[in-house]
Amino acid sequence: MTDLAGADAIGQQAVTRKTGVVVAATVGNIVSTTPAVSAVFSLFLVPISTEFGWPRSVVSGVLLLTAVMSAIIYPIAGRLSDKWGSRRIILFGCAVFAPAIAGLALANGSVLQFYALFALVGAAGAIPSTPAYSKVISEWFDEKRGLMLGVAAGFGNGLGSTLMPIAAGLMLVQFGWRGAYIGIGLIVFCLGFPVLFALLRDAPGRLAVIQKGERSARVSPATETLSGVSLGEAASMRTFWILMAAVALGAGCMTAIFTHVVPMLMDRGISLQSATLAISIFALVTAGWQVMTGYFLDRFYTPKVAVPMFAAAILGLLCFQYGTALPTIYIGAALMGIGLGAEFGCLSYFVSRYFGLRSFGTIIGVFYSVVIVFQGGAPVLMDIGFDVTGSYVTSVWVLAGLLLLGTVLILLLPEFSKNSSAHDQEVIS
Repeated sequence: MTDLAGADAIGQQAVTRKTGVVVAATVGNIVSTTPAVSAVFSLFLVPISTEFGWPRSVVSGVLLLTAVMSAIIYPIAGRLSDKWGSRRIILFGCAVFAPAIAGLALANGSVLQFYALFALVGAAGAIPSTPAYSKVISEWFDEKRGLMLGVAAGFGNGLGSTLMPIAAGLMLVQFGWRGAYIGIGLIVFCLGFPVLFALLRDAPGRLAVIQKGERSARVSPATETLSGVSLGEAASMRTFWILMAAVALGAGCMTAIFTHVVPMLMDRGISLQSATLAISIFALVTAGWQVMTGYFLDRFYTPKVAVPMFAAAILGLLCFQYGTALPTIYIGAALMGIGLGAEFGCLSYFVSRYFGLRSFGTIIGVFYSVVIVFQGGAPVLMDIGFDVTGSYVTSVWVLAGLLLLGTVLILLLPEFSKNSSAHDQEVIS
């Protein structure tokens, strides 16, 4: 009886820790770069441009800079997390990210200084980021990994991107854009750091690997707990490049559409209010569908689950572009939300299943680096297409073709296997 009671206590403690990790990762995503920087940026665009007398393109150019800085830091932060554990790296990142945001209030009218401040924000924000939290979740969960990844990333980023602009808008009215950026920095630290410090824990297997590395280089059972391949081994696999192309194409295309919802609709005579509702539907479905994607992946355990979701994005894009009635346009926005939600819902899960957890931080960092470059470049190419042709029609068909290619690439991915890694399967085949 004593042994059973002890086992129950240990089991309950494990459940409590897992729940705490999910809460911490969700809160971490609420105060991550997407809600705290990207989602609020449009509020500050006009005030900053007006105060300094800069063209709006000069101000918005910092978004591309933050994307580049994030692309550089993602793999580095992931490699450090693989070596030292996610908890200490994420806590450090949060402690740096918050003052970096508040530091934007120091902008003095110099374009060079303004860009330098945002470069720091981009670099710091890449440390306590969605791939970092996905790494922790993946190490703690197996059977419900997809669902928990969806909850932490989808619900966290979705809720943060909804609430942070509201808070920023209120602070902007009361304190101006400088005071608002200081306030956002305080929210990031005061909400994020205490929760992360109290609840975020590295999984037991990761702790064992860290302790082994600090003691000696001898093989221990922990290496079996966190099996997988290195980045170099992963890059030698066909699966790595198929997945990279499929996700980069999908995320880049869907982001290009997302950032152009309002001009695409207003060019056709749709009101600003209706266009705003369309983009809200797009964003909300994207956040919610990450959770649904994780649930379906856990239930059916096959990459083919994502195929109809990716295909839905193509149908949604065509409904969105050629629909004449508002309900059709809104349905198109929802279908595209399903596609974008599936893109992000699948990425971390696929990486963990195909390449294991041993070097997950490094590998997912590389994937996110490529994806964010595509996300930054695709909207620019879409605008170039508009400048050349005078409309978005050609761009829409090009994007539809690329989305179709991404869907076909998903069909080429091998099935998941719990008995061997994708590397082992490719070597055997």
